[in-house]
Amino acid sequence: MAVDLHIHTTVSDGSFSPKKVVKKAKNMNYKAISITDHDTVNGLNEAIETGKKINLEVIPGIEFNTKFDGFEVHILGYFIDYNNKKLLKETRKIHDSRIKRVKMIVKKLNEIGIEITDKEVFSLSDGGAVGRSHVAHILKKKGYVDTFSKAFEKYLAIGKRAYIERYRLKPAEAIELILEADGIPVLAHPGLIKNDEIISTMVELGVKGIEAYYYEHNDNETQKYINYAKNKGLLITGGSDDHGPGNKDGSRLGKIKLDYNLVEKLKAYKNFSSTVV
Repeated sequence: MAVDLHIHTTVSDGSFSPKKVVKKAKNMNYKAISITDHDTVNGLNEAIETGKKINLEVIPGIEFNTKFDGFEVHILGYFIDYNNKKLLKETRKIHDSRIKRVKMIVKKLNEIGIEITDKEVFSLSDGGAVGRSHVAHILKKKGYVDTFSKAFEKYLAIGKRAYIERYRLKPAEAIELILEADGIPVLAHPGLIKNDEIISTMVELGVKGIEAYYYEHNDNETQKYINYAKNKGLLITGGSDDHGPGNKDGSRLGKIKLDYNLVEKLKAYKNFSSTVV
């Protein structure tokens, strides 16, 4: 009855296609997973249809990358209507801005003698959300850096020679968009924010849950956010934030298995909220 509610695919910055991720999860005896690609819903149809064929529940999700007072704040959306017109319009806008940003990054890299092309970067994204991680993979592949993280340290991190700021939603806008699409907004990996005041602000803005169970949270952090959620009457979710073997510390799928009860509570909340006029 295991679940993982935070997984990425090649439609954003993961290593495996939606279809392959779903099949891998099934082989690992998951009962349900959620595909939560960055700022896009492009992989959900493939993932959900694959899940139906092999009897694995795939919860439609998304992860919006937002910024608040200089801090990265990620907002997850669960059980979204991924055909919602407003949602699709905004994700297309973000998609176009990501393409423009990557082209600017590649141009900066070219100017300092690094020979990579837009086409090489875009080939990694499956037509979905493209970003700095894709550039980092090309830099590593072509021998300009030894590791994925070195690409950021040398060229792509804030303040480095090829860094370009990008368009992103404000947290309130992401929350509103998820609610507009009949979804449940949840604050992702609060321990990575390193500012608990922002967590309280996100609750005030309308998040309905906290990702307390998270691969990078230690035991104390996990319990801290469980207690926080209970005290605030918030939903509790969790996941691995798996990106496959090509990212950070490798594949995380299978390394965190949570109880299906988390999904049941999300469903109960959604059913309740849909009856409230």
